[in-house]
Amino acid sequence: MATPTLNPGEEAQLLQTIEMFEVIVQSQSGDTQSLEILKEAYSKLGREDDVVNTSKRIAQAYLQQGQLSSAILEYETVLQRRPDDADVRAALQQIESKASGAVAQPAADAVAMAPVGETTMLRRKARTAAAEEVDDGRKTMYKIYVESKLITAGDFDLCWRNVDLTLAPTDPIEPFVQMLHEKGIFQMDKSLRLLSEKSRVAYLPLDRYDVEMDLARGFPSDVCRRWCVLPFDRMSKTILVATANPFNQQAAKELAEATTHRLLWYLAPPIDIVSNLRKAFR
Repeated sequence: MATPTLNPGEEAQLLQTIEMFEVIVQSQSGDTQSLEILKEAYSKLGREDDVVNTSKRIAQAYLQQGQLSSAILEYETVLQRRPDDADVRAALQQIESKASGAVAQPAADAVAMAPVGETTMLRRKARTAAAEEVDDGRKTMYKIYVESKLITAGDFDLCWRNVDLTLAPTDPIEPFVQMLHEKGIFQMDKSLRLLSEKSRVAYLPLDRYDVEMDLARGFPSDVCRRWCVLPFDRMSKTILVATANPFNQQAAKELAEATTHRLLWYLAPPIDIVSNLRKAFR
């Protein structure tokens, strides 16, 4: 049952979010960040059973990843809601027996919980001189495509665009994977599967999502256009962002500087990102 503070539009948006992210976690059951978004959406709708069940799914995902202390914390949130949940208590007993000798486990989890592409990785204060250079993901993409012999170095150079940070683009710059596709070098569906696997960033079919245009317009248009990134939804203190290059740390850095919210990244087809950026920034 929906909470009385929600208007029909907000409720519809939450239902759409649930539908979309249930699809994502069905194919990527270990995607804890998507499960967290689901849990929050269920909570806002007052769907207590779904909140509890999603918490259990999150705990199971942490267990599969070997993050025992994170799983324990998640199960304990269930017990705060339902102290007599026998399944959770049994699961906790099993986990605690395994974790009894893992003194350093919490520190290990703190590292493992930060998925590839998440903004917190980009806010480290300790930086080397090399880190001051623009890291737009080129080196990683080169390793994935060229060093793995999926394409030639010549094709890579043909399709990779080196952007000028001093210029404000008037239209979204098509990303590398789109150029590969348009030139018939490497098909888009293969690129998206490959990048999702390599980066561990979940794929999201953006064409089925009701993008929050006002949210996108709250970010610098030149940043969004230059790197072809789209902030498309907000869940409390978290903003969801679509990208076609999950290794572009410069894009993540520039977006992070424009908000106090945490950013969570999703891989999406560039054609959908470009289309929505053009609607947001006319």
